[in-house]
Amino acid sequence: MKISNFTKGLISVTTGSFFWGFLGTIYFQYISFIGFWEVVVHRSIWTLVILLITTTILKKWNLFKKIIFDLKKVLVLFITGLLILGNWTLWIYAVSTDKIIDSSFGYFIFPIISVFLGFLFLKEKLNKQRILSISLVLISTLYLLYNMTSFPWVGLGVAILWSAYNLLRKKINVETDIGLLIESLFILPIILVILYFIVTTGNNDFNLQNISLSSFIILAGPMTLIPLFLYVKGVELAGLGPSGMVFFIVPTGQFLLGFFYFDEPFSTDKFISFIFIWIAVLIYLRDLYENN
Repeated sequence: MKISNFTKGLISVTTGSFFWGFLGTIYFQYISFIGFWEVVVHRSIWTLVILLITTTILKKWNLFKKIIFDLKKVLVLFITGLLILGNWTLWIYAVSTDKIIDSSFGYFIFPIISVFLGFLFLKEKLNKQRILSISLVLISTLYLLYNMTSFPWVGLGVAILWSAYNLLRKKINVETDIGLLIESLFILPIILVILYFIVTTGNNDFNLQNISLSSFIILAGPMTLIPLFLYVKGVELAGLGPSGMVFFIVPTGQFLLGFFYFDEPFSTDKFISFIFIWIAVLIYLRDLYENN
């Protein structure tokens, strides 16, 4: 029995989302003891190394050269490079400091914020369901802001950075892997400066004397790129709407891990705010289903 491209796409998106939400969260939380700055450094470096290898194997250097000589695209990729570095840093900080539930808040509201940004900057139309979803996210955020001790600023930061990143990448229409390669090259000087301070202060855990730990840290690259490639390939085959529905596996996985596995605190205020978020997500998913 032949499997349709749509089914293959859904399998790919689901696998990528599960990888992101569950396996990736457990992995990065597990290595967080080395310090979140060192995790960010190695995630960036080994992602770059793998992209250099895949670009060579897939013979995409001509595409790389074509983009690198396009000033507009290069400027946008410089900005998106800083945005993704900020997103990675905040998310790894959340994982390292028992704020995984807060980060899940960010990824629950990210698609809805993206819809709002699309309305503001790309003149995309809003229907009643999407306006209601955006309003519920706003109510949830304001409710938490009223009680600052429960405000998930990390999650909100993750959502805004990731939404802005996707908005800008959508405007220039660059292949995901080549775009990420150029972004990784732009942020490399920042990463090397951070690495220099980590090494000179004697806080680096990556060294050739501990091969097993260092090998495990190198996995930060594949753990970043494998789910990304699976998700992007799935979007190509299944479409943006169905893939958008499946994406919610990511924050659901993070929330479940944070609450049940890592035993993070979950206050009544956060529970009430999450109810608003989950209702907003259900309304958004229904809208995606009806319009795809």
